[in-house]
Amino acid sequence: MATPSPPPPAPLPERMKAVQVTAFNHPYEITTVPVPIVGPHDLLVKVAVASYCHTDGMVASGAFHTSLPVTASHEGAGTVVAAGTSVSPEAFRPGDRVMCGLPLHPCAACPDCVGSDGNYQQYCVNVAGHVGVHVDGCLAEFVRVDARFSTKLPPNIGFRAAAPLACAGRSAWRGVVQTGLTTGEWLLVVGAGGGLGHLAVQFARPRGLRVVAVDARDGALELARECGADVVVDARQGGDEDKEKCKEWVVAEVRRVTGGEGAHAALVLSDAEGATATAAAATRMHGTLVQVAQPEEVRLPFRELVFRDIRVRGSLLCSPGESRDMVRFIAERGGAGKGEGKGEGEGGIRVETVVFEGLESIGELVRFVRSGRLRGKAVVVVDPEQLEEEKKLGAE
Repeated sequence: MATPSPPPPAPLPERMKAVQVTAFNHPYEITTVPVPIVGPHDLLVKVAVASYCHTDGMVASGAFHTSLPVTASHEGAGTVVAAGTSVSPEAFRPGDRVMCGLPLHPCAACPDCVGSDGNYQQYCVNVAGHVGVHVDGCLAEFVRVDARFSTKLPPNIGFRAAAPLACAGRSAWRGVVQTGLTTGEWLLVVGAGGGLGHLAVQFARPRGLRVVAVDARDGALELARECGADVVVDARQGGDEDKEKCKEWVVAEVRRVTGGEGAHAALVLSDAEGATATAAAATRMHGTLVQVAQPEEVRLPFRELVFRDIRVRGSLLCSPGESRDMVRFIAERGGAGKGEGKGEGEGGIRVETVVFEGLESIGELVRFVRSGRLRGKAVVVVDPEQLEEEKKLGAE
């Protein structure tokens, strides 16, 4: 008896709802736009969850000179519904759960694209744009992303965790890797209780690093501690209003807990004024400082560079290979959950989220983020049916 053929896929709609920046420094608008058309290297992803990032505020303010209107959010996860003609079925096929990539259409010819180790592909300057920054993003029912920068999800990484991992996770992961530290060495994380910071702490600890977490908010300090930081330093202890005293306090405390010399490397995830200078001063001579945060200007006293030989590196996202490494690392440690009870030492990576339901909740989300009460990342559940479906896989 012949096996019945599977039913044909449901036809895609022609239009969809999207949250867009239509004017700089104005509230988002919920609009109806055409469903994207995929090119040869593209995936069309039915968005399950989209995440809000500090960079989204920069896009909305005009910092990247984005052509408007543009659909918001560069952090998303969902299910593939269509793949371009150049995407091999072994890489992605409809039905696959994915973490969306950010760069769209690299040139595949520049030194960063074709370099021997492949770890600089995200730096291609000839891309068509970055999803949610220059081209339409994930706060919509569907998003077009580049298959070459997207990452397939294992069953034990849920959509609510995967969306923040698309940028915050990739940025924190590569930042830790770029420090070059080995087992037993001290890593200073400035901004350790934020959306990137609490992930960086959890990526560093299983690698055998000892972590000094610095932050200046009660909830953030608590989160860094919960995520396994060896030492937590409150940057306000030197005096809330005197920035120089605060810096001196942090530097003295970091040196005290690291045997007098300071951390072997620092990872700067805070764009607060003075964060980079404080991190450099708290790093031992000849140490490495990795800058991920994006203030308008990164200020560093020449004494740190010249007299103490602090080596400064910038770090941007992950290469495709590094993204797969991150996902594998998380999966091997029990997966990733949305924040309740997951943490280093308990099995799994904890991705702390505050969940908002539906695209219509974007105004409420922005107000909550601006209130200063956010712990971790704010995410929007775009398609609750996908979250119900993935429970069958054991994902959270």
